[in-house]
Amino acid sequence: MKTRIAVLLAATALSGPALAQSETLSVVGSWSNLPLHNEYEAPFWSQTLPEASGGTIDVALTTHNQMNLGVGDVYRLLGEGVYDVAMTVADYAVADAPELEGLDVPLIAMTADEARAMVEAARPMVEDIYRDRFNSHVLAIAPYPPQVVFCNAEIESLADLQGLKVRASGRMTAQFLEALGAEGINVGFGEVPGALQNGVVDCAVTGAGSGYSAGWWEVSTHLLPIPLGGWDSVVTAINLDRWNSLSPEMQTLIADTIAAEFEAPAWAAAQDALTSDIACLTGNGDCPAGEARDMVLVEVSDADFARAREVLETTVLPDWAARAGSEWAARWNESVGAAVGVSIAQ
Repeated sequence: MKTRIAVLLAATALSGPALAQSETLSVVGSWSNLPLHNEYEAPFWSQTLPEASGGTIDVALTTHNQMNLGVGDVYRLLGEGVYDVAMTVADYAVADAPELEGLDVPLIAMTADEARAMVEAARPMVEDIYRDRFNSHVLAIAPYPPQVVFCNAEIESLADLQGLKVRASGRMTAQFLEALGAEGINVGFGEVPGALQNGVVDCAVTGAGSGYSAGWWEVSTHLLPIPLGGWDSVVTAINLDRWNSLSPEMQTLIADTIAAEFEAPAWAAAQDALTSDIACLTGNGDCPAGEARDMVLVEVSDADFARAREVLETTVLPDWAARAGSEWAARWNESVGAAVGVSIAQ
């Protein structure tokens, strides 16, 4: 890891102040094996932005898993200036910033449009968090598809998760599972297939497309397509000192291009991606990504949604408000809560 970081720092140093009309950005992307990186991040940073800049921006791109970074370290190192730009799941940073959990709340958004409205409402909060906690400026917030439930156990409803060991995709999701009577287990994404196979967990939460790409269908039998883990928002941010060193024209170019050519397409594809990902996992429909699998698709009932929403509003959100503090809970009510019709009692 130290060697890779040194290479990135060297690339940045070579850009130097002498090249007044050009900039080299060291960029650390999210999981290299997942569609968000391969279809959106990598093309944007490797081709789209350099071309839009007329060659004045050069990018040295890697990913946090290729660098063997701990996911909790991605934004800490960004704030320290180890690299210029980084992106990963916001939930990975909640140990440093518990208020950030309010960005991606389970079961509030059922469609990509609703999820984007939730993210846009939360964005001013997120920008303040990244500035103050991670010395960075938010450039984009893009989604993984909804975080659904893969089980290596026979389940017929949400209630059947009670008593099972479930790998959560984030802290708020873990608390949600525990409120449902399941046991939330902390397992790294790359370790999940082995954990499912060996019975360390009975179920695991991730995006349907991520689970398909990572082969979770090989070690699980049932798919519960409820967005129990939210949309797992991925935040792209740039070190604040690096951002402030850029000319206003360069800042505008980067901000406008990433909004139009990365953020918007990723959101536009999110809803259709969920439909096709479920088809790929269950064989119910066409699979554009490759060979369809044969997981059992568990139908989600109105009773499941009602029970989940009750747990969210009476237990999960109040617990988060207590951790984050009353000021953040009030900001959430005024922004995200107002957008989605949910209020945290204070």
